[in-house]
Amino acid sequence: MTMSETKAHARVTLTYAERDYLIMGRDQAGGKLPIFDARGQEIDPRVIRSCLKKGLCEPWFANPIKPDWLVCRLTPAGRRALR
Repeated sequence: MTMSETKAHARVTLTYAERDYLIMGRDQAGGKLPIFDARGQEIDPRVIRSCLKKGLCEPWFANPIKPDWLVCRLTPAGRRALR
């Protein structure tokens, strides 16, 4: 097994905030992740950026009205991390 294959199969450690964020996209069409939580509070951008850095989600599209909002969707690695 090569180093990259080993990394691809390594278990990702999720924080509670990351896990809660990723779970919200699990049953959405295309794995779309929310910008706001169930209480209407904005998801902490640090959580979203952390998931992006770990490859658990990817940018979906840029929002021209709110360019600072990170609109993302789950990646296959994100779905595996939730198992």
